[in-house]
Amino acid sequence: MIAEVLGGPLDYVVLLAYFVGIMVFGLWFGRYTASTKDFFFGGQRFSWWLISFSCVATLVGSYSFIKYSQAGFDYGISSTQTYFNDWFWMPILVLVWIPIIYYKRIVSIPEYLEARFDKKTRVAATCVILLYMVGYIGINLLTLGTALHTLLGWHVMTGATVTAVAVALYVYAGGQTAVIMTDLVQGIILLGAGLGLLIGGIYHFGGFGDFWSLLPQTHKYAFSDFNAPPKFSFIGIYVQDGLANTGALMLMNQAFILRFLSLKSVKDSRRMVICWILVLTPLAAIATSCGGWLAKALANHGELTTSSEDSFVKAADFLCSPGVFGFILAALTAALMSTADSLVNAVSAVFVNDIWRPYIRPAASDKHHLLVARITSLAAAGLGLALVPIFMAEDSIYVAHGMFTAAVTPPVVMAILLAILWKRYTPAAAFATIAGGGALIGLSFVWPDALVGPLDFGMGPDSYTFMRALFGLLAAGAVGVVVTWFTKAKPQDEIRGLVAGTQMDAMRQFKGGEPNRRPGGKVRLTAQFDGSLSGTNTVIVPRSALDKMAAEPGDLLYVDDVRWWYGGLRSVHVRAGVPSNPDGGDAMLISPEDAATAHFTEGQSVVVEKIL
Repeated sequence: MIAEVLGGPLDYVVLLAYFVGIMVFGLWFGRYTASTKDFFFGGQRFSWWLISFSCVATLVGSYSFIKYSQAGFDYGISSTQTYFNDWFWMPILVLVWIPIIYYKRIVSIPEYLEARFDKKTRVAATCVILLYMVGYIGINLLTLGTALHTLLGWHVMTGATVTAVAVALYVYAGGQTAVIMTDLVQGIILLGAGLGLLIGGIYHFGGFGDFWSLLPQTHKYAFSDFNAPPKFSFIGIYVQDGLANTGALMLMNQAFILRFLSLKSVKDSRRMVICWILVLTPLAAIATSCGGWLAKALANHGELTTSSEDSFVKAADFLCSPGVFGFILAALTAALMSTADSLVNAVSAVFVNDIWRPYIRPAASDKHHLLVARITSLAAAGLGLALVPIFMAEDSIYVAHGMFTAAVTPPVVMAILLAILWKRYTPAAAFATIAGGGALIGLSFVWPDALVGPLDFGMGPDSYTFMRALFGLLAAGAVGVVVTWFTKAKPQDEIRGLVAGTQMDAMRQFKGGEPNRRPGGKVRLTAQFDGSLSGTNTVIVPRSALDKMAAEPGDLLYVDDVRWWYGGLRSVHVRAGVPSNPDGGDAMLISPEDAATAHFTEGQSVVVEKIL
């Protein structure tokens, strides 16, 4: 670890300004949070591009800059392969998983597992998911605390505590809306800082060719060797990250589930996934790894002496002028906060919807549950902070991170995957997958050579941290398949809309009628308040507008502010009523309550489109 404190007073001013600014920004969005739906889902109103940035900001943690720059320094361009193995999850996301959870109005993963199977499976999944997310919060807080110790000389717990307090405060006030809007800013900052550092480094060397020539030949390959080295092999990274960790992020990480449910429509989810995985994630791979490449080139040029662990901050300190380095520190902070805030909000969602609401206060008002959600967000940050000393006892924060995710995630990931793809999969098998798979993974720590060793592809014990994920997936999957053969599945009528091939049933349940899937356009109208529509969640638009949207009375509509840069922040979902003015006009009649939800003013222009 670096001995000296890096940066100067101006850098610290920039970092402090970022901390204060992002807290104020997040707290300001508390005015958009009036219910648990707003707190957890942001009102299901946001545009695809906004959620894309939010997802990439959540994906990139503070450990990403340190960890992948370290890999970039040691192994070169192949450090990006961790972020390039997410694409094969896209069909499952856009065709199966997101339609199921969106149309069935699933609030949490455990809720889905109870609807698909039974209550005991829900309880088992709740325990595992809460452990996973609280542990993830602790790892992220430790990472930034360690980075701030290196950069500013703070004690690790001091840096972790300051970050935990900042995150908890704006999540407490604004919930999912605050998380999404701050993630937009933080996503832009972390991508801009990383890519800007790369451009500045290439300029320092005199051009890309000069930079490229300073990298060793072994650092110019896109992928590492199949089974070497043991701690950075292609197969190890693919299994631990591409299968187990990415599967966990997309199927069981409540933070991402809340992002998917914050979208205005399933149609927008397809655009979001393409932008997130095929555009922003590759940029994030470059942004988080390039510090290591630049440090290696600087070292080979005789300009810098550093270890791989410190390559990112050393390269940034060397290449950046005062103030700019502070911006890089802000990006490191943004990466942590954008991940931690999502997890804090997600822990709150699981606790309220899977513990408090069903078992403790089922008859309480939504206002009560909103208060509990806010208090839980504070407690989640506190629990994560309490785990920091435990993770500090490990030899390496990154080994602890890999071991933790490989050990915890495979059983639930496999249970969800089989649940959404296999109608025959039974309740008994789902519970056995989670409980039995977890027990077998526990045994792999007792007898690693016997259980994980046969799957190490000749890499030896050093690979067990990664290859335990493969063992966990295979073991949990085998338990689920075998138990399914000997147990009874739920009737088909009880799982409609919850498994692949039944999405149309979910759409009917979501709408409360037959879906209208005819393609139509958008219309621009003028909002006029009508008190007679109060409590109906209905708007009245001209017949000509319905015809242009290919809509009928009773269809679900989405009304948005004409200013696209709001990203859906000022919008509302409504139903189309029977038009009272068949001759035309441009007036849209809306109740004052729905207008208040969307923050519309009377007489303003709005854009209306059909959802279903």
